Amino acid sequence: MPKSPTGNDRVREDDSSRVTSETDLVQTYLASLTEGAPGAFGLTDDAALIAAQPGTDFVFSTDPIIADVHFFSDDQPRDVAWKALAVNVSDIAAKGAKPVAYLMNLAFPEAPRRVWMAEFARGLAEAQAEFGCRLIGGDTDHTPGPLSIGITMIGTLPSGTFVQRHGAQPGDHIFVTGTIGDAALGLALRRSPTLFQDVLTEGERDFLIGRYLRPGPRFALGEALRNHATAALDISDGFLKDLTRLAGTAGIALKFSAIPLSLPVRKALSTDRRVADAILGGGDYELLAAVPSSKAAAFRESARRLGIEIHESGVLGGSRTALFGADGTEIEPRELGYDHFSS
Repeated sequence: MPKSPTGNDRVREDDSSRVTSETDLVQTYLASLTEGAPGAFGLTDDAALIAAQPGTDFVFSTDPIIADVHFFSDDQPRDVAWKALAVNVSDIAAKGAKPVAYLMNLAFPEAPRRVWMAEFARGLAEAQAEFGCRLIGGDTDHTPGPLSIGITMIGTLPSGTFVQRHGAQPGDHIFVTGTIGDAALGLALRRSPTLFQDVLTEGERDFLIGRYLRPGPRFALGEALRNHATAALDISDGFLKDLTRLAGTAGIALKFSAIPLSLPVRKALSTDRRVADAILGGGDYELLAAVPSSKAAAFRESARRLGIEIHESGVLGGSRTALFGADGTEIEPRELGYDHFSS
């Protein structure tokens, strides 16, 4: 994000006119997001600088979101901005890292309107304040396709404490934070506003849609993961799909009743069994962790002190990962989870 501000392109942020240049966009709406990050140079340089601290490793992750793929093109820009940061914070949270800074690439099909850009920047500011990170650079571009927001998140952790996705062992206890399926059902409600209108209250519907629009990454659990987990990942593509990844060759026979569900999801499920497939659809951005039996109690206590709800879903040791109903019958979902290239 190069160039210095001219000052001539600035207009009222509630104006519905479009931004006039890259410099206008960057300096009017994004430069202030670098406050507290001296190595960002106010977005006036072509690169950024982060000083390496002794005994600290950097962790990097990138996960773009695209209009009408990961969010609706008419979603509120503040929600779009929040999601863009949150899904990337979630990735490094699963590694036990603390978010510190990010790079952002914006590709627009046309110059954005000022009112949209102002709200998008406010959403980024809200997310930064919540997650403790700052914008340090990136780029803006034009695309013939839909709006694309590419975030590269940078986190830190003590050297040698990175928690990998692989490493779970037979006998490890599987823990999951929060509840599963809220975002998938929220997406269904976003698509069909009258869905479950006779089952769910307005507050319950708002809760589910909010879980889809604004994920809450569990980065506060970082130290507990580093101290206790043999492996961890965030649930982005679906609970069963990501559990299969975590379990690896160890496998687990999972009971459907061991999947933590919120009250609104339980209510919807009681009236329509197809909700069971939606529950496995992804977008939760909760964490899955494998923890040895000797450390399970300490992990639970760490989460309790942090005020993070966790549930134990079982113990690794099966020949494969499979899901079973209350009657012992295996449940075979139509899709294991979300895949960009699945038919």
